[in-house]
Amino acid sequence: MSERALDPATEAFVTHRNLLFTVAYEMLGSAADAEDVLQETWLRWSGVDLETVRDQRAYLVRITTRQALTHLRTLGRRKESYVGPWLPEPLLTAPDVAEDVELADSVSMAMLLVLETLTPTERAVFVLREVFDLNYDEIAGAVDKTPATVRQIAHRARAHVAERRPRGVVSADESRRALEAFRRAVETGDLQSLVDQLAPDVVMLGDGGGVVQAVVRPIVGYDKVSRLLSVGLPRIAGLASVEPAQVNGGPALIVRLDGKVDNVVAVRIDDGLISGLYIVRNPEKLSRIERETAVSR
Repeated sequence: MSERALDPATEAFVTHRNLLFTVAYEMLGSAADAEDVLQETWLRWSGVDLETVRDQRAYLVRITTRQALTHLRTLGRRKESYVGPWLPEPLLTAPDVAEDVELADSVSMAMLLVLETLTPTERAVFVLREVFDLNYDEIAGAVDKTPATVRQIAHRARAHVAERRPRGVVSADESRRALEAFRRAVETGDLQSLVDQLAPDVVMLGDGGGVVQAVVRPIVGYDKVSRLLSVGLPRIAGLASVEPAQVNGGPALIVRLDGKVDNVVAVRIDDGLISGLYIVRNPEKLSRIERETAVSR
């Protein structure tokens, strides 16, 4: 269908689609569920009388938020029976996403894991206010609360996130240096430069979803993480190919075995050291990693 043939409802939806996907993804941490939310948003939007809509962007965000909240509660139940740690679905993102520091931070693996610690309503309010800069009245309409209540929720969520987000601004160079050490360890078995960058309280999470082998609980602390790496990485040294990539707005590695994507590695940096090591192996979460996903705000 050519752009000329688009009706006003379709044109508005297409114009804001990347924004709506990003809202849903930041609330859910799952691209597959975000796409489902967009389909449901479109179904509801296509039945709206546009003459009654003053702000199409805000209206579409409201529909998307409500659908995402419904999915978030369902997703929460699924996570209760999930095998091992649950990590967000990694997205291959465009280089220009990193130039928008706030957007890149909001879709980073580390931030999405912080958002997992919020209640569904807190997560929605935080995302809409802090990332997409909606006013309190608009957010109130999306989460079915009064503006005064939304202000209180926003304050609580902001404080909660501030306690848990990475300490200080992390440069792309710091992340790349950490990942370069990981790449060298995978390709050569030389672990020293990697373990030298591990923080004392480093946490390693692996997501295999019960489908492929991965650590089934968080590995915490320098000694335990370095010991696990020293056992696991030499086994694949020389067998794996490692490709630097822009994932979730920041540097990451795509690791392939026999030409197929085996896992995606992202890191969290605090005070110049690796405090979080996130390895996604669940094949269901790697289906989009070889094609770029557009995110925007």
